[in-house]
Order: sequence, then C-alpha cells, then structure tokens
Amino acid sequence: MEPRFQKKIVFLTGAGSGFGKATALGFAREGAAAVCLVERLRDRLDAVCAEVKALGAQAVPIEADLGDRASCEQAVATAIEEAGRLDVVVVNHAAMSWGTPFLELSDDAWATELQINLTSFFVLAQRAARSMAQSGGGAILFTASVNALGAGREFAPYCVTKSGLVSLAQVMAVELAPHGIRVNCVSPGPADTQRSVDLVGEEAMDRYRSEFPGVPLNRLASADDIAEAFLYLASDAASYVTGHNLIVDGGLTAQIYDLPD
Repeated sequence: MEPRFQKKIVFLTGAGSGFGKATALGFAREGAAAVCLVERLRDRLDAVCAEVKALGAQAVPIEADLGDRASCEQAVATAIEEAGRLDVVVVNHAAMSWGTPFLELSDDAWATELQINLTSFFVLAQRAARSMAQSGGGAILFTASVNALGAGREFAPYCVTKSGLVSLAQVMAVELAPHGIRVNCVSPGPADTQRSVDLVGEEAMDRYRSEFPGVPLNRLASADDIAEAFLYLASDAASYVTGHNLIVDGGLTAQIYDLPD
C-alpha cells in the first residue's frame, strides 16, 4: 500500500514536543517528502529534525517566535521558499498561562493568549492558504481543545481562543472550499504531554498516568492518539471532511454528570 503522504509537503508548528512532534514523525513515517518544522526552542527543533530525517523525510527547520506577527509571515515564506509549496498545514502551538480567576486576569495575560492562540493561527493559515489556492489546494488543521466546548475554571483566555479557532476553521472551510482547501480542528482532551507536566507537576502526572477517572476510558490521551487524528484529517480518507471539529477525549464530553454519592 502506498504511504498516505507520499510526495506531500507538510508545515507544522509546535513541532518540538507533544502533539506536534508525534504528528511530524507520523507524516515522515507515512512518506512525506518534506516536513517544515516550526519551533521556538532550538534544542527541541534540532532533536525533532534529526528524527524526521532518520525516517527518510527532508526536515526544514524554522526557528520562530509565533507571538510575533512578522515571524508568522516569515515562517510560512521560509517554508514555501525551501519546499516549493505547502500541501498540509498543522497549526499546533499554544500558550497557556497559570490558572487565574476571571476577576484577577490582567489585560496583558489576555492579550498574550489571544495573540499566540488565535491571531497567529489566522496569520499562518491565511498566508498558507493564499499559497495553496495557487498550487491546487490542500489541508489546514488546527489544534483546538475540549476547552472550546465549555468553561475551564480560571482559564478564560484559553477557552475563548480555542472556541475562536473552531469558528475560524468553519469560516475558512466554507470560503476556501472552491480552492480545494479543507480546514478542520482536532480538540484533544486531557493528555500526557510536557505541557500537562508543566501545569500540574510530575508527581501528579504519575498518578494520572495510572488512571484518570474523569474520563470514561479512564486514561489520558497519548501524543500518538492525537497525532492519528491529524493524520486522518490530512489524508485522502477525509477528502469529504471539512469544517469539522474532531473531538479526541476518551468520552469526556459525551457524558453529562453522575449522581453524587
């Protein structure tokens, strides 16, 4: 069977760890010709580039701070210059500040998350889509979150930006369909990633890795669980799927409540 992404050019942000790294390696394993890897931290960027190359794909390293609009534009321009075109774009980076009660949330914290978690997605996706419209289409994917579906106490800007991404993807899906561009989101539930460790600490994560009762499947998502969702949506198997938010959460948002003891 021919690899799903043979000869495809992939652009992926937040590539150095977690969902981004697992997805980058998945594209490389499945025949991508080149993976343009966008990452802020140089050591992580170098490491994932080496792993992508070991799997037989060209790795295009792009070190960028996506909190800056000009850096977003330059990242897309560099990828197109190096690889010639973009077939798949996965915009996956995120910022999450420490939990802060709404009444104590600062203007700066609000503005930072809107810039990184929403505005940069718009800039990257629009510039990539302009190129895709000229080269025959493609697939654009966003990492949203189950936080797009409701309230995460003390995480107002994160919830708002993730909801915004789902809406942005729907608008783009409708407007870009005539250009052969599909746009979808993946919304992960609780997951075993470095971000989660940073948020709750290693000791708590060790407990959560053995069981996670808040989720019906009683476990955290692995990075590969989420990567597989991206790979499906980017593939020809999803050629009639656009404007969709694929929730990958172990059943978390399927439940309502249990009666209290």
